[in-house]
Amino acid sequence: MADYYAAETGTSNLNVDQVAFEKLAYFALRPEMYFDQFADVQATNATNPGASVKFTVFADLAAATTALGEAEDVTPVAMSDAQVTVTLEEYGNATVTTAKLRASSFLPVDPVAANAVGYNAGLSIDTIARNAVQAGTNVIYATGGTDTATARIDMDVDDTITAKDVRRAVAQLRGANVPTIGGNYVGFIHPDVSYDLRGITDASGWRDSYKYTNAMPLYNGEIGMFEGVRFMESARAPIFANAFNGSGAAGTGDSYGTLIMGQQALAKAVSMGGEYGAQPTIVYGTVTDLLQRFRPVGWKHFVGYAVFRQEALRRIESASSIGSNAA
Repeated sequence: MADYYAAETGTSNLNVDQVAFEKLAYFALRPEMYFDQFADVQATNATNPGASVKFTVFADLAAATTALGEAEDVTPVAMSDAQVTVTLEEYGNATVTTAKLRASSFLPVDPVAANAVGYNAGLSIDTIARNAVQAGTNVIYATGGTDTATARIDMDVDDTITAKDVRRAVAQLRGANVPTIGGNYVGFIHPDVSYDLRGITDASGWRDSYKYTNAMPLYNGEIGMFEGVRFMESARAPIFANAFNGSGAAGTGDSYGTLIMGQQALAKAVSMGGEYGAQPTIVYGTVTDLLQRFRPVGWKHFVGYAVFRQEALRRIESASSIGSNAA
């Protein structure tokens, strides 16, 4: 009986089969942006355009507690002020696609480039805001270890965050008359540190965010409230890598910064003149090559951030029991 399938045609005979590509563009895992939204001090009535903005803070007069004599006039006292300067800088980034890439790509390249550039603008500006706020000078070193550090370099791997550290930060803020943000202070905490904090707080101390969503809107990334602080968890919370070795020197131990703030902790200034505005500007650059093959797209911004009131900001520095911080 004849073998009808002895000469079948398959993939080994012809080259017509090929790999299929999904035409939906995926991107790297992206962190959320948190820090810029809390720059609540902004120039709203600047005298003129400039490369920096000065904010003026007036000091209150001391309480007058001495009774006036019936026939005596008061002795006038001088007022005083201080200024905070926010310096603006130009920032930007761009990418260029080629005609050959656009012609040979299996998916549209221009929307991918626009997406990448737009996200890069947001990430870059939020990082600049974070770098400003993490530079606050009021530091609390975590007390989870056997010895309490007095400097970052003196930390050890067991110096994890404790409930007492959060209470201390809140007490300092309240003692400095720092207003809350909507009734509570706000904290930025790294997931590695959040793991430790939630592990030591009992159910009555920590309130998961879903338990109070009906009472107040949630911030982006908010995970819960503890001791009057609404915490937002982010891998973009500060990490000072290789900061200690447990013996007073730099090493492989990472110091995590948990930022706790009230109103007027962070100031922001932007230029509203020329080609700039309140938000980063997306720019589709002019095609200038002779054959018009190179198509640029980018973003630019003229902005500055600075700590406005040091007393409105606290940074708790700690190790993490699950971090990459073996000294």
